Amino acid sequence: MSQRQDKLPETLITTYLEMLDPLWFRPAYRKDTQDLMMVQMGYPDLEYYRFLYRAVGEIWRWRDRLLLSDTELAAILASPTTTVNVLLIQGVPAGYLELNQQDTEVEIAYFGLRPPYWGQGLGKHLLSYGIAQAWQLGVKRIWVHTCNLDGPYALENYLKRGFQVYRTEEQPMPQRYVPSDFAGEFIP
Repeated sequence: MSQRQDKLPETLITTYLEMLDPLWFRPAYRKDTQDLMMVQMGYPDLEYYRFLYRAVGEIWRWRDRLLLSDTELAAILASPTTTVNVLLIQGVPAGYLELNQQDTEVEIAYFGLRPPYWGQGLGKHLLSYGIAQAWQLGVKRIWVHTCNLDGPYALENYLKRGFQVYRTEEQPMPQRYVPSDFAGEFIP
């Protein structure tokens, strides 16, 4: 499985996708699910959430939620419009999916797997679960964005599940994604 590229691109390319009808949805669940369990976080456990965020996103340079204060992050996670679903395999967190509902739309805000669980069909399974959950909320649109810092199969997975691209943006690479020269840390 591909790792994050060592050389950071000079340009951040962000692709926005949407699904406007449940008929567009092409689910791809794993057939063998006896060891899988989806669990919704019931309260805003900041340490657990940050563990998930880092475990899934560190390799892809996810930074946004790590830059939030405890108060800001707790407000997001405690909001009735936010749900965080954790994929457990034999009781171990393999990945998670975060949905954020705004009126008649749901954003797949964060989604991914921990590296040991790549290449097992779990990404399409977790994404399918999240899409199904979003449509059950009675919304009219589900949207997501991905970029050229995300996993190499992210965009393909979204397209295969039925999302369609509606916008692409390019910008110089934001400084928060550039590693500093000090101890491999990132500059906020």
